[in-house]
Amino acid sequence: MWNPDVYLAFADHRGRPFFDLLARVGAVSPRRVVDLGCGPGNLTETLAQRWPDAVIEAVDSSEEMVAAARERGLAAVVGGIDEWTPQPDADVVVSNAALQWVPEHRELMARWAGSLPAGAWIAMQVPGNFTAPSHQAVREVARREEFADALRDMPWREEEVVGTPTSYAELLTDAGCSVDAWETTYIHQLTGETPVLDWITGTALTQVKSRLSEREWQRYRESIIPLLAEAYPLRSDGTTFFPFRRIFVVAQVGG
Repeated sequence: MWNPDVYLAFADHRGRPFFDLLARVGAVSPRRVVDLGCGPGNLTETLAQRWPDAVIEAVDSSEEMVAAARERGLAAVVGGIDEWTPQPDADVVVSNAALQWVPEHRELMARWAGSLPAGAWIAMQVPGNFTAPSHQAVREVARREEFADALRDMPWREEEVVGTPTSYAELLTDAGCSVDAWETTYIHQLTGETPVLDWITGTALTQVKSRLSEREWQRYRESIIPLLAEAYPLRSDGTTFFPFRRIFVVAQVGG
């Protein structure tokens, strides 16, 4: 279960890649702007501000996130990204930190490129840190005997979950798009006693937490804290550096 409040605890850090992504989208007067994986809607609101005359379409698979987005006045709907079908006037399609949850997202992107109107924009950003120490710690603790039964069939997301910038550029170029693809590693300077754990609790650990009892979850937290503290040590100034790699793709559909 997704918790909008936990997710928004790092809203500034999580929002920066969204704005870096959208800065490369050159749409001037789009008719419809779609946010796939809109989350709690705090970033979707900025799409309406940038393009006030556009219809804003917001979709998320989490009922909790959609409820939070609706509280912001957005006409968000519950739905899977893999079930979404473009409307004929969809001139901008944005997906921020969501496609990594969709195994067939490469095929979907190619399909969108073939069905969106000429000149439409596809903009997506996904995390590329599945082999980072944070995610390695998540898997290591989950495989310990006391948690193994509850987490045995977890769909672990590892290095093959997302592609490289080059692979996405090739995919969408072959689909007839003009493509801009790149990657960035952000060095987030976090505060708090367990900042990296707090961060991944709102994302990578959502499924782990949902499968454990409250008592098991607290034991899991206690077990992972020293691993994260070793990988991401507390600095003398009380902050922690958390490197986070992200992959970006902006494509414009050809005529």
